Amino acid sequence: MQQLTLDMGLTPQPSLDNFLADHNDAVLEHLRLWVSNPYRSPVPTLLWGGPGVGKTHLLQAVRLALQGQGARVGWLDASVMAPDEFDERWSVVVLDDCHLYTAEQQAAAFNWFVNAQTPVSGPARWVLAAADRPPADLPLREDLRTRLGWGHVFQLQALGDGERRAVLRRAADDRGVFLSDEVMDFMLNRFSRDLSSLMALLEQLDGYALRTQRAITIPLIKAMLEHE
Repeated sequence: MQQLTLDMGLTPQPSLDNFLADHNDAVLEHLRLWVSNPYRSPVPTLLWGGPGVGKTHLLQAVRLALQGQGARVGWLDASVMAPDEFDERWSVVVLDDCHLYTAEQQAAAFNWFVNAQTPVSGPARWVLAAADRPPADLPLREDLRTRLGWGHVFQLQALGDGERRAVLRRAADDRGVFLSDEVMDFMLNRFSRDLSSLMALLEQLDGYALRTQRAITIPLIKAMLEHE
């Protein structure tokens, strides 16, 4: 029987502080200023870029920061198959993975956008969205696509190898795990190099290492691939 490992909460929650900006300083500064400003502008913001550049991390970081301030946040991503109706108590609407939305999700996103920007009562709400391409190229209904491009649009740049290593090292340190340079070379050369995949791999390795009571080494990685 395989021993189960309890989630000890060692995985840090996404935050603006633990996002490695590198070439994305303008994006990070924009989000920090918005989150920290009680008189925030309601002009929409769209982040776009390829897989693993940190879009979801930043959206989740903003949501957690605002919830920590007592704000209510509407959240929609491609996994939410039955979106809620717009809630007047929301201070912000966050739309992740817009390029993957179904027709029903697009209808909900459009409704949320319109109600957030032109509410029946109260001030306009901010809309923060993310996609894998610029708004002009999004495979969405025209009224939603054009609205997503109304305001601030930022392209997130992928990290270089040195930055990827820094992110891996920091994530491992946060978990109390040691990754040797040899192990990081193996991970970067043999697996998908986007950050979301690397973080998922690190989480899987950490769990397997805990269950087998072994350090993370190349032989352990190979053993995990054979057994799991």
